[in-house]
Amino acid sequence: MKRIVFLLALIAGPFLVLAQPGAEPQDTSWKKILRESYPRINDLVHTKLDVRFDYDKAYLYGKAWITLKPHFYNTDSLLLDAKGMDIKEVAVMKGTSKSKLKYDYDGMQLRITLDKMYKGNESYTVYIDYVSKPDELKTKGSAAISNAKGLYFINPKGEVKDKPTQIWTQGETEATSVWAPTIDKPNQKTTQEMYMTVPAKYVTLSNGLLLSQKKNADGTRTDYWKMDLPHAPYLFFMGVGDYSITKDSYKGKEVSYYVEKEYASVARGIFGSTPEMMKFFSDKLGVEYPWQKYAQIVGREYVSGAMENTTATIHQESAYQNARELVDGIGWEGTIAHELFHHWFGDLVTAESWSHITVNESMADYSQTMWMEYKHGKDAGDAENLQGLQAYLSNPNDSKKNLVRFHYADKEDVFDLVSYQKGGRVHHMLRNYVGDDAYFKSLNNYLTTNKFKPGEAAQMRLAFEEVTGKDMNWFWNQWFYGSGHPVVKIDYNYETPGKAMVIIEQTQKTDKIFRLPIAVDVYTGASKKRYNVWVENKIDTFSFNYSQKPDLINVDADKVMLWAKTDNKTSENYVHQGKHAPLYLDRKEALDHFAKKGMPELANGLTDKFAPLRRSTVTKLEASKMAENANVIEGIEKIANTEKDRKTKAAAIAYLAKTSNAKYKALYEKNIDDSSYSVAGAALEGLIGLDPTKGYELAKKYSKDAKGDLGAIVNDVIIKEGTEADFDFIVKRFDEMPLSQEKLGAVATFTGYLEKVQNIAKVKKGIDAIIKFRNAIPEQFRSFVDPMILGGLNKVGKAKGKEIEDYISNGMK
Repeated sequence: MKRIVFLLALIAGPFLVLAQPGAEPQDTSWKKILRESYPRINDLVHTKLDVRFDYDKAYLYGKAWITLKPHFYNTDSLLLDAKGMDIKEVAVMKGTSKSKLKYDYDGMQLRITLDKMYKGNESYTVYIDYVSKPDELKTKGSAAISNAKGLYFINPKGEVKDKPTQIWTQGETEATSVWAPTIDKPNQKTTQEMYMTVPAKYVTLSNGLLLSQKKNADGTRTDYWKMDLPHAPYLFFMGVGDYSITKDSYKGKEVSYYVEKEYASVARGIFGSTPEMMKFFSDKLGVEYPWQKYAQIVGREYVSGAMENTTATIHQESAYQNARELVDGIGWEGTIAHELFHHWFGDLVTAESWSHITVNESMADYSQTMWMEYKHGKDAGDAENLQGLQAYLSNPNDSKKNLVRFHYADKEDVFDLVSYQKGGRVHHMLRNYVGDDAYFKSLNNYLTTNKFKPGEAAQMRLAFEEVTGKDMNWFWNQWFYGSGHPVVKIDYNYETPGKAMVIIEQTQKTDKIFRLPIAVDVYTGASKKRYNVWVENKIDTFSFNYSQKPDLINVDADKVMLWAKTDNKTSENYVHQGKHAPLYLDRKEALDHFAKKGMPELANGLTDKFAPLRRSTVTKLEASKMAENANVIEGIEKIANTEKDRKTKAAAIAYLAKTSNAKYKALYEKNIDDSSYSVAGAALEGLIGLDPTKGYELAKKYSKDAKGDLGAIVNDVIIKEGTEADFDFIVKRFDEMPLSQEKLGAVATFTGYLEKVQNIAKVKKGIDAIIKFRNAIPEQFRSFVDPMILGGLNKVGKAKGKEIEDYISNGMK
């Protein structure tokens, strides 16, 4: 599962970024509870479901045939998860006939007394007739999903204009049992059949292959999906809606993309790298993509980022991009890779308990680094890795949590920056320590040894030990079964002639001292010599003899360490590093130092080989004392005129727009109709800057097709300068903005506009749009956003009087 992540600052990507809760619950009794794997008394073998949907009631009417067998010990009872259902009948199948069984049901679990004592490995099939009522079940969500009711009816009665009617499911962690009775635990595996009866105008998607479709006399159609390979219940999936299906293939297997019809023309633009990803991951792991097909579907109002349902991944609406947005890059590329990689780590081998979610999520998180490195080059992979490191370090509370977590308040709590971003960085270090060949051979060993079974962190350790011949307990104990990370201070001493000393001090506020294998490169001119050393003490001093004083000593030369560091290099060292050290992070660190110190070498970043570094240099220069330097301006002009990367080109044009220099008018006019929203937005900003009186006119002119940066500028101008006649346009634009930090920032501008609106009905409609946005934010994060949202709404209330104040108060309850 790819989470919607809340942090203190925007790191990257399409996720809403506000705040990351980290404080422990006041009740700490959970610290004494061992979250062990769920006992396997009965094992799922096969699940057959026959379901139809009541759109008016948002009900599912289901029949389930569940084949099981005792795991080892004889048993005459069965405990199933079945949340919030009406149970109509429970029976055991005797051939084609049914024999009713006694049961107790508490609304969450179904306790069945079987017809006899079944021996180990003796299979039996129970039949259950039931009704699922997901909207009547009270659940809570997590940082990963906003709620956990399992089955979601979107606009089921078609009452909301311009919103499609859809059905989709979300099983992880244990919500499949809201719509299908099962043993809803990750250490269970079952094959599956699914009969879905839906209105004939809709298409369906489920796990496995679509084997048949039967038209019914009542205007419905029954689709039959079959999954021949076993997978965990939380990976069950149903999707229903009016979708366009675009089909690709990989080695004869269907690869398909289910999108709303307006996005049919760009489905390959969004998802078309999938077959290449399948080949890349299959080749790297030495394990071919194991499933019958691979489909991806986009769900309206989806409660998470994306979810790796076996052969049927679902994505949130943020995956959608139109053709112009795609010019700036595939924004969802990392998530597409993440969910696909789960089909090895998570679906083929599944975490045996939520305590071991690292073997699913840390792997999928790291797959994003692997893919970016392969597809876009080492710099892109290193940039992705740094994003993950910064995300983890952004929340100090996470340093208290183990990667493998046997104690937690709620299973949802493990879906956090530790299981994802920290775990991904741990694997980056592990890959560097054992080497590429050994790393991927070890992953192959883990997958082939445990395929179609549950797995845990210790099994992964054994797989690495078998391949490498190394004892890996120290690494697993430190990084998987331990918490925190090193905080280091690096100093350099050249006082002794012919000897350079590097002092590395661990300053983390714990008694734990980390053991770290580190590469150190010593540079003299362009030449370097590598030393491999171990940091093992609170303070370690390493000495390097020299005949000529080094120009640079580069600690962690491979830039793989998961740590927070203070590196006390000199400015001269950083100049040398920026020129000669080859890696993305080497150059970025140097540029960051130049920006902090106001050094002219910052301008070197304008010609860096990696577009994002050129782009960030433009931004740094704009805020520096060199912003008006002639040589800098010349460099910016060159990027604005010749840069191929659209976002970097846009940054340069936006830089020039701040000068309000009329000589750039032709540049803006040339780029105002660029296919990139980023470039067009920067050009519009430039034109408005030259003649602010035409801002509103220009914003209206380009408002018909304005998203991304262009949309942000258009919205800002029209909201600030618009009249009441623009209300419908403005509220629609706000309503259509994706759940994002940008939308949160737009609340202040939007509420400022509402203060000017005289029509009270329109004011209320605007307030409704803001409250709708607020309510779409998971409840556990609202304490972070409510002060910002209420600040704007209260100004509207104060301007409009008691009626509106009461309306706001009631809406925010």
